[in-house]
Amino acid sequence: MKSVGIAGASGYMGGEALRVLLRHPEVKLAWASSRTPGPAEAVHPDLCGASVELIHPDDATPCDVVFLASLPTAVAAAAARHWLAGDARVIDLGAAFRLHDRATWERVYGEPHPAWDLAGEAVYGVPELHRDEIARARLIANPGCFSSAAILGLAPLLRAGWIDPAHVVVDGLSGSAGMGAEPSRVAHHAELGGNLIPYHAVAHRHTFEMEQELSALAGKPVRVCFTPVYVPIVRGILDLCHVFPTAPRSRAELLALYREFYAEAPFVHVWDQPVASDSSWRHEPYPWVSAVAGTNQCQIGIDVDRERGCIVILSVLDSLGKGGAQVGVENMNLMLGVPRQAGL
Repeated sequence: MKSVGIAGASGYMGGEALRVLLRHPEVKLAWASSRTPGPAEAVHPDLCGASVELIHPDDATPCDVVFLASLPTAVAAAAARHWLAGDARVIDLGAAFRLHDRATWERVYGEPHPAWDLAGEAVYGVPELHRDEIARARLIANPGCFSSAAILGLAPLLRAGWIDPAHVVVDGLSGSAGMGAEPSRVAHHAELGGNLIPYHAVAHRHTFEMEQELSALAGKPVRVCFTPVYVPIVRGILDLCHVFPTAPRSRAELLALYREFYAEAPFVHVWDQPVASDSSWRHEPYPWVSAVAGTNQCQIGIDVDRERGCIVILSVLDSLGKGGAQVGVENMNLMLGVPRQAGL
């Protein structure tokens, strides 16, 4: 069995990776580290009885795969270089290596990139788009959660050339787990409970990931207007995508396109429920966030507004699941040549 380490296991993303890897049939946990060592259940109460001790990063030993769980950029870059030099494969769950253009990364993140040579070899970790490259890679840049939902929701249309690439609108709704474990005002229950908190209404970091990946698929520049909102749930992402077709398309045509595109994608499900004839709410064609919470699934729903010449794509996933640590495990499976669904 291959050995796996988790750097930064005390946060939400690291805790999710830890929970999945402890039950994974093809790998064994070598270590899980934290700047505050101690029993894992001290920060992850659901791991009570798992007998996992978080160690200091300096005490980590060589292993086959290392997860970097949302570490600060400079720390992630140094850790990636260290573990790659020791012949480990590295899966970065943070943002250090997600963008391909250095000037864009440094403008978006507001700092010089400390290891651009590594960013140049990193593979963007959407298995539905880059499966073969992921399997060969040493370093994976795991996508952002909003980015994953939007890219999966829009990829078939942009590859087919069925929509205007210059006018893509995405509104993202996220549960509070997406904020991470660090305290902040917007993460405080008294502020978020009974509230909706929009933030970075323009130029959010995930916008640039969406445009990068979707432009590559379309073969031309794609422009995305993206606005995120935190909502008072814990786990889950809903991306509402509004796009404009180059020719009229029926819902049946769109569903057929999506089914074909994701025919070999075990974790993406096209939500093709018909509308009940006596439905007053017309909710049947749309996936629910609660259905994917705690999983590595993405569900995609589709509707067409013929009168306004608009297509609406609804893409749901879990920010710690298909939008985070669990898709990292899916990427690991591809890298190790074990069944893609192992442990998931």
